[in-house]
Amino acid sequence: MVKSAVKGEIPVPNKYLLFDLDGTLTDPMIGITNCVMYALEKFGIRVPDRRELYPYIGPPLTESFMKRHGLTAAQADAALAYYRERFSSTGMFENTLYEDVPSFLQTLKEEGYTLLIATSKPEEYTVQILKHFSLDGYFDFIAGNTLDESRPTKSAVIAYLRERYPDISADNAVMIGDRKYDVVGARENGLRSIGVLYGYGSQEELVTAGATALAADFAQLEQRIRELWL
Repeated sequence: MVKSAVKGEIPVPNKYLLFDLDGTLTDPMIGITNCVMYALEKFGIRVPDRRELYPYIGPPLTESFMKRHGLTAAQADAALAYYRERFSSTGMFENTLYEDVPSFLQTLKEEGYTLLIATSKPEEYTVQILKHFSLDGYFDFIAGNTLDESRPTKSAVIAYLRERYPDISADNAVMIGDRKYDVVGARENGLRSIGVLYGYGSQEELVTAGATALAADFAQLEQRIRELWL
């Protein structure tokens, strides 16, 4: 896909920025941990310190229920249903927009970048969250998981996005996220990645996963994005 150009000019190729949502554009900590607590309590598991549940922010939830609290696959599926029971009505809005995100996205749009969402959160919830924060207008396409878990990994979400934008490549696109899953998903699709350090992944996690670059805040993220196209 190529942007239109004035007659006589050489068309400018698209520059794609694929954004994770949780921990990258918004801080979903309260909503996610409250919903995980709600789900775990259905199995008699009580977690007094929500900080123990921070690792649930980012990876597929069923995987986390099994890995972190020993649920069976069937129990994890049931826990996911309980989680969504609360999340769909309340949890998705127990969320905070990181400061300066609208102005940051506006600057990128004005500079000609095509902004896309690539999240492991179901698209249905993602659309509602973006509308809640008046961010939906900045993004050309929103790609996420489905309620039937047909795209549970970040790699699958990015692959789905590339079906919609077949010209996406290592030369014209970068995945931006706060967890190793974003970096690994990008790498498995042959793309570059920027790991953000203000979210829920550590520098060690992002470096070990192979992030192309790191950014400590939005000012540095803007700088890293420009550097990748020098």
